[in-house]
Formats: sequence, C-alpha cells, structure tokens
Amino acid sequence: MEFAAILALSVLIGALVILVAVAVGRQKSELSEQNEQNKDADAPVEENAAKAPSKKQKHQQRPRKERPQQHTFTHQLLASVLKSHSGNVTCLDFSSNGKYLVSCADDRTIRIWSTKDFLERDHKSLRANVEFDHATFVRFSPDSRAFITWLANGETIRIYKMIKKEDGTFNFKAAPEDFPQKHKGIVVNIGIAETGKFIMSASVDTTIVIWDLKGEVLATINTNQMTNSHVAISPCGRFVASCGFTPDVKVWEVCFGKSGEFKEVARAFDLKGHSAGVYAFDFSNDSRRMVTVSKDGTWKLWDTDVEYKKQQDPYLLRTVPCQVSEGSRIALSPDGRVVAISNGCDIGMYNATTGELEEEFHSVHSEEITNLKFDINNRFLVSSGDRAICVFHNVTGYRAAIQDMQVMLKKASNEGMRQRLQQQIVDAQTALDTVLNAPKN
Repeated sequence: MEFAAILALSVLIGALVILVAVAVGRQKSELSEQNEQNKDADAPVEENAAKAPSKKQKHQQRPRKERPQQHTFTHQLLASVLKSHSGNVTCLDFSSNGKYLVSCADDRTIRIWSTKDFLERDHKSLRANVEFDHATFVRFSPDSRAFITWLANGETIRIYKMIKKEDGTFNFKAAPEDFPQKHKGIVVNIGIAETGKFIMSASVDTTIVIWDLKGEVLATINTNQMTNSHVAISPCGRFVASCGFTPDVKVWEVCFGKSGEFKEVARAFDLKGHSAGVYAFDFSNDSRRMVTVSKDGTWKLWDTDVEYKKQQDPYLLRTVPCQVSEGSRIALSPDGRVVAISNGCDIGMYNATTGELEEEFHSVHSEEITNLKFDINNRFLVSSGDRAICVFHNVTGYRAAIQDMQVMLKKASNEGMRQRLQQQIVDAQTALDTVLNAPKN
C-alpha cells in the first residue's frame, strides 16, 4: 500500500516537472518569437524613417552630389566675374574681331560671351551643348562664325557653325562628322590658323598633327622634346611652336604654295636660353615678339622678327625672375607691352619693357589657373581655374601705353602728330583714372 502511494506521488511529481518544463519552454519560445517580431517590426520603421523623414531631416539627409563652394575673389582691378558655368572652365578664347569670348567647361557646355558686357552688371551668354561628352579646348575660326573643340571622351576635333538669328543671337550646329582619331596621348592644345588654311592639334607624347579644314592630315610633327607642355599657332598663321621637357622652344613654319596648296612643314628657329623645361609661351599679335616662362624661375622676352631662312636667330631682349609652379601659364598682350604669369592660383602682371612687376593678384581662383588671355584691344586680361571666369582691367597696359606715347611726343617732328599724341595720352590717362577711382568690385 505504501509502495503504491509512493509510486503515485513519484508519478505526480514527475508530471509536474514535465509540465513546468513544457511551460518554461513555451514561454522562452514565445519570448523568442516576440523578439523576432519586434526586430522585424523595427526594421521597416527604420527603413520607412530613412525613406520618409521629416522635411528638415529630408533636407539634411537626402543623398546628393554636393557642388564645390564657389571661390570668391575681389579686387579693385577686377572688372567682372562671368559665372554661368556649373563645372570647371577648361579653355578660353577671344574672337579675332574682339566681340566675343568663348569658354568651355566640364559641364558639357560651351558659352559665348559678349565683350561689350564685361563692364555691365549682368553677363548673359549663349550656350551650345556638347552631347554625351565635354570640350577641353575651344578656338574661334578666323571669321568668328564658327569654333572648333576638342572632345574629352571622343578624343577628336568637332567643328560648330554659328548661325546668326534675326534677334542677333546664334544657333550652333555641329558638323556632320568629327575628325578622325590620331592622337595616342592626352591633347594639350588645338588651334586654327588666322589664314584659315590649317588646324593644329598636339598631344603630350610629342606629336603635333596639322590638318586641313575637312579633317585630312597634312603633316605630323615629332617635337623630340620628351613631352609637350604647350603648343600653339602664331597669330599671323604662319608658325607652330612647341615647348616641353627640354629648355627650348621649337618653331616650325607651315608652308603653302601661291595657289593655296600645302607644301611642307619646315623648321624655322629655336628659342634657346632657359636652363630648365619651358612651361608655356605666347606671341604678340604681330608675331614679332614671344615670351616664355620656365621651370628655372624666369620669364624671357624675345624678338622673333628675324630672317630665319638666312640663319638669323631670335634676339633675347629680357630675362626677369618670377614665381612659377608646375603648369604656370604666360600671356603677352597683343601690343607686346604687358606680360601676365600664373603661379598656382596667383597672377602677376609685368611691364614688358622694364620687366617691373606692377600688379599681383592672390588666390584668384580656388584651383590652379588653367588659362590666361588678353583681349584683342589690350583692355582686359581674363583667367580661369574653377567655375568662374575673372576679367581684369589691364592697367599695366594703360601705363605702358602712356609712357610709350610720351616718348613719341618728345620725338614728334610736326604739330599734327604732337596734337594727336597729346589727345591719345589724355584719353589713356582718363581711362586709367576711371579704373583706379572706381569702387572696389
């Protein structure tokens, strides 16, 4: 009897243990499921919070490509800032008639600006779109009715015609076919001769290609300078010059026959005198003067009005120490009176006759300066290095012109000449005073 009671009690206790174990197991399972549900419930909340935050959070958290902050620069001699590009400006060029400035940028646009608006408050521009690509270089045609571009991705030259509309603006029409691809290296410049007889393109791998206007190759030049840093056509349209790793500038003449047929590319002369590689060079408008800037920390002025076919070499007129950096640019005003040099983000303006540094502009652009150009009338210097184009008054040119006319006035032999020079001096001095007394931009 006692044994039966003990057995029954044991069975009861075992059943209770099993029930407790089952109950605990269920509770743990329920808690685990609840936790999983909570996790699953939390995930959509976070996802929804990311998708649909408050307006304030949406403004702060929305992923988007941030534009770099536009660098601001002010100076008394800053005439204006042209700001329509949304990407970095890669090239600038003035039309030969002096009416327009063309710019291209990595925002896939090319813009045409009117130079008469430089001193106005608003600066409107006409836009040409580059489909599926962007231009790294742009140059006006001699008649200012077209421009050529170098396409970064297409690695080719494309011609655009400027079709004038009744309201005075332009439509832009690309040529049906681009030029064939010939360069293997990165292109450092393009140009079109003022004579309209040929187009030039040059790459860093020492190759220069001379084209006709239809895209046929006339000649190929190997500069043998290890690398090309700059190549350009002279304003007269006769010469092509190059500089690079070697301490000289090489100049060739592109020769045509009397009936306009291409003949040859002949070596003309060299500019020798630097002790290190030459970063860049420029011509005066009559091609009788050239300037060079070198890694050796100097710029040089040359007289290139020589009879090279009689083995006459260019004359070195002046050597001036200057601040330079890799990629320094140099520009010579069309009248040959002013030299502008870039050093990183800074610009220095020199009197070409005396070599004196007259103006310095610091931190002009937020990135390294890529272009320096004087307008055809010697009134302005333009620069690029970020999304803005800075336009400066060429006061160094005004001063140099006044000095030259004062020297001429002393030598004038007749009264008519003296009166004209006196009036020109007064006009130039008035223009200079107007700029210097203007409110700071």
